[in-house]
Amino acid sequence: MASNTPKTIPLLTPYKMGKFNLSHRIVLAPLTRNRSYKNIPQPHAVLYYSQRTTEGGLLITEATGVSDTAQGYPETPGIWTKEQVEAWKPIVDSVHNKGGIFFCQIWHIRLRNLVTWFNTTQEDGEPSFEGPPGPMIEKKYIVKHGFQPNGQAPISCTDKGVTPGLYGEDWSPPRRLGIDEIPHIINDFKLAARNAIEAGFQPNGQAPISCTDKGVTPGLYGEDWSPPRRLGIDEIPHIINDFKLAARNAIEAGFDGVEIHGANGYLIEQFMKDQVNDRKDQYGGTLENRCRFALEIVEAVAKEIGSQRVGIRLSPFTDFMESSDSNPEALGLYMANALNKYNILYLHVIGPRWSESESPQSLLPMRKAFKATFVASGGYDRNGGNEAVAEDEADLVAFGRLFLANPDLPRRFELDAGLNRYDRSTFYTQDPVVGYTDYPFLDVHA
Repeated sequence: MASNTPKTIPLLTPYKMGKFNLSHRIVLAPLTRNRSYKNIPQPHAVLYYSQRTTEGGLLITEATGVSDTAQGYPETPGIWTKEQVEAWKPIVDSVHNKGGIFFCQIWHIRLRNLVTWFNTTQEDGEPSFEGPPGPMIEKKYIVKHGFQPNGQAPISCTDKGVTPGLYGEDWSPPRRLGIDEIPHIINDFKLAARNAIEAGFQPNGQAPISCTDKGVTPGLYGEDWSPPRRLGIDEIPHIINDFKLAARNAIEAGFDGVEIHGANGYLIEQFMKDQVNDRKDQYGGTLENRCRFALEIVEAVAKEIGSQRVGIRLSPFTDFMESSDSNPEALGLYMANALNKYNILYLHVIGPRWSESESPQSLLPMRKAFKATFVASGGYDRNGGNEAVAEDEADLVAFGRLFLANPDLPRRFELDAGLNRYDRSTFYTQDPVVGYTDYPFLDVHA
């Protein structure tokens, strides 16, 4: 006799993440959308995030700058000023009013900033160059040093640039981050996190800071990139403090917690990756030294707002913006083990899908080593996500493009319904509606 018991859908089973009771395991991945004019979150974001909220669902914001020098892309939000904190509050309220759990992703941009903007994207909000590019955005963003204050080069763990012509683009060289500058960077993250709880570009034309002053290859991805400047050792405490204050602001804005952006070739990851970090001080060389900056930020933010309000996103296997590592497995495993010391809420890892030589199982050592919630992302669909949860490869699965184009993604996965196709050309435009809040919901009565 056939059973009428509905088949369990792993992605739709409940999960307890610290004090948060999740009704399902489908997470809105952080997605840069470039619609926060003058770095201020806008009212149209209320609808955007509310549309994607479900009772007991976890959402992560688009990457949010921890300071004015943390910026590098046009119209991305920040959380270092009172105005930004206040602007985030109604957005956070809209998610909480529908029962969602909302984390603010705080970041410091990469070692090199984009001079001319592009409009293609990879899964989970990061640029992609697999296929034809979308239309170029208006060239008003063409500036010499990628929006850094006073025309500075962007900072990096190194001062070597990427290969000239990488991805067919022109990349500006960074400057090596001084050992004295690192506490400043960590402080930037701290301040951004603080601002996030309460509720892109560089000021004065400065070059963006980086762990290095090497620029990426000129012409990488068909774009023009401004060179960074190397972060001084005396600046590092300030950066750490920026993260701490950003976390505090995030809590003031009403967020449930923060996700530290340690992935995709941005500042924190630059320090971790040995193909970028060429420093000779205590933040370069050995694996332990290269991970020091990231862990100091984690420690500062956890102390500021409580460890159970903190997550971090890593991508040891990717090489975006020429930020690669000679031994990504060792890097990922080291970080997974080291993070246990700080008792943070979750670890969010982008899988090694960019390289055909890598196996999806590459995440398993990190998953087994990390003692709290493990979030996987990177190219998952319904079947892949269900398999990851069913086989205990991840506790939660984050979806980017699929969630962008399907605001009711959990419902569609429940019904195994068809999905809207995303429009790549609208990912990074500044339109407050088109490609942002106009994707249709499933008509269950049709």
